Amino acid sequence: MSARNGGRRGGIVMMLLFWILLMTVGTWWLQGGLESLTHPNADLVTTADSGMPLTLERNRAGHFKAPGEINGEPVTFLLDTGATYVALPGGLADRLGLKRGERVWFSTANGRVKGARVQLDSVGLGGIRMRDVQGSVSPNMDNDTVLLGMSFLSRLSIRIHDGEMVLSLPDSP
Repeated sequence: MSARNGGRRGGIVMMLLFWILLMTVGTWWLQGGLESLTHPNADLVTTADSGMPLTLERNRAGHFKAPGEINGEPVTFLLDTGATYVALPGGLADRLGLKRGERVWFSTANGRVKGARVQLDSVGLGGIRMRDVQGSVSPNMDNDTVLLGMSFLSRLSIRIHDGEMVLSLPDSP
């Protein structure tokens, strides 16, 4: 084997190692970067202080989504000022053991749907906790995302500016 072939083989190995390292670092960065764009509020539960104003960032799709709790169980909220109640999919309501109340028709962005009213013992978003919140069950909702509607949000001061939503209790700073 000549020195020339050995040098060429070493160069090919170094180029392969470079590309493997570049793809590994790129994949790691993109996954973390895309995750933060898609779910900018993912760490909300662990960082929020009780009763303090809560700042949410708009996600890449333009929505405010955040983790929270209903009756002590973790859920994902999509904040929706156009929703009258905290609206849950039927499957999630079943898993939470919610007792359905009066059957009613709801007007939604997708038309009229029949659902049921429910009473939620507690709803939590970050450090903000409320008891006895009205909710609704919509059997046709197709995932486990809960619409956090005005039965919760109307009890708060809401300010939206520069892609952020700040929620606070009316008497907090």
